[in-house]
Amino acid sequence: MHNYHILAIDDNEALLQTLKLILKKEFAVVGTVRHPNLVPAILAGGKVDAILLDMNFDKGRLDCEEGLYWLNAIKKRPNPPAIILMTAFGDIDIAVRAMKQGADDFVTKPWDNRELIEKIVAAIEKRNNSDNRQKQETEEDSTPTLKEIEEERLRKVLKETGRNITKSAEILGISRRTLYNKIEKYGL
Repeated sequence: MHNYHILAIDDNEALLQTLKLILKKEFAVVGTVRHPNLVPAILAGGKVDAILLDMNFDKGRLDCEEGLYWLNAIKKRPNPPAIILMTAFGDIDIAVRAMKQGADDFVTKPWDNRELIEKIVAAIEKRNNSDNRQKQETEEDSTPTLKEIEEERLRKVLKETGRNITKSAEILGISRRTLYNKIEKYGL
């Protein structure tokens, strides 16, 4: 079992119940809603690792525009979950458009249960790996340089000693001349 939280959004209640039965065997939490207008509140309220999002909610429209609208709205949120779009009326053009707009995958109804689970796990893992890379890059960007560390240490020691050069040089293990040069170098 995967410790992931999945949210399925579809206007067909029977389909949602089927998804819940299939997915609850594989995932820690499986929630369902019948309309995506509840998504902002759900995402604000807790952890969601992946969303299975239907492409059509209005019975009179089968152009998948609603799904694309909600895909874009969800992707604009900070740290959005993985999104797998679902439709019974999908074609290659819609799938390509959805992927270009940020969908992590695309599933046509009816689906193969094992393939659906694999797609969900792969989308979450891809998103998590991307998040970890971004976090690591941010941490690397924020790692102080040797120069910054040296300057901060000099500031701290000078402050602690009341700018006593002899005492500061002794604490730092450098000569007074070297300390004067570093004070000048850093504008301290």
